[in-house]
Amino acid sequence: MSVKKIKVIGDQINNAYARARKAFEARDPAGYQALARMQAEKGADSIDLNIDGTQRISVRTEEMMAFLPIVVPAIQAVTDVPICFDNPGLEYHRVGLKALDRSKCVRKPILNSLAASRTHLPEMIQLVKDYDLRCVIMASEKFLPGGGGAQCFQPEESYHTVLQFVDLLVSKANRSIDDIIVDPGLAPVGADTYGLVNIGIDTMRLITADPKLKGIHFSVGLTNFAWGTPKSVRDLLEQAYLTIGSEVGLDMALANIEREPQPLPADHPMVAKLRAALAQGRVVGDETQETAGFRQAEAIMEICKESEPAE
Repeated sequence: MSVKKIKVIGDQINNAYARARKAFEARDPAGYQALARMQAEKGADSIDLNIDGTQRISVRTEEMMAFLPIVVPAIQAVTDVPICFDNPGLEYHRVGLKALDRSKCVRKPILNSLAASRTHLPEMIQLVKDYDLRCVIMASEKFLPGGGGAQCFQPEESYHTVLQFVDLLVSKANRSIDDIIVDPGLAPVGADTYGLVNIGIDTMRLITADPKLKGIHFSVGLTNFAWGTPKSVRDLLEQAYLTIGSEVGLDMALANIEREPQPLPADHPMVAKLRAALAQGRVVGDETQETAGFRQAEAIMEICKESEPAE
């Protein structure tokens, strides 16, 4: 059975990567242009712009705000592939979008991301309307009655979060279903004691079964999935997840396009191994989710051992 192609949001303008980090440290627009051009040429559907700090580099808010008006036009000078503005803060989006020439975008830019816990959520939704954007919504956080958000631990909670966001975006921002991209959440599969990978899969299954949500999109941060696994198996694990995710609606991924992040054939051995490992992460009887999660982790460890290159 054939599997559909995944649209890639290229993730390499991020200080977690050495080339992006070098460009930021030097405040070098040409370095960003090279990364943007490369990702566009390799077929990225959009280009993620994340210049925030990481474990390897500290970035102050004022540094980001000063550089955004320089780097956004620089990227637009070399490609018309839309930018995906990636940051939890309102001011980042305000400054970045103000620097954007909307007429140079071949498709709608993306605001990444909206979440129940965002302090300025109404203002972010207003930006989505004012700039005619697509947007990523975080299904992994539920709305709390008194305001704010909290982690979802059931797919039904994530599903209802999406329904609430769809209502907000349609009524407040004049968005269509096609403008909405759901991030169901994706945890490192080998350390997923809360069952978050399966919750994300089940969330997508619930959403795609709802005819009112037909045409909605799904995206995950793919590099999270195989974090901590050996390099020899990492790409195959990610690709196997894309196969399983695509079966329940996944059609986009924030990913490193140089690693060719596309689904494996459904009958590939790694897909079968990952299915079996995720099945081990399902709770049986009255056991705890943590028990099932450790069983899933052991199954992933076994996959890694089997995939180690022979000495």
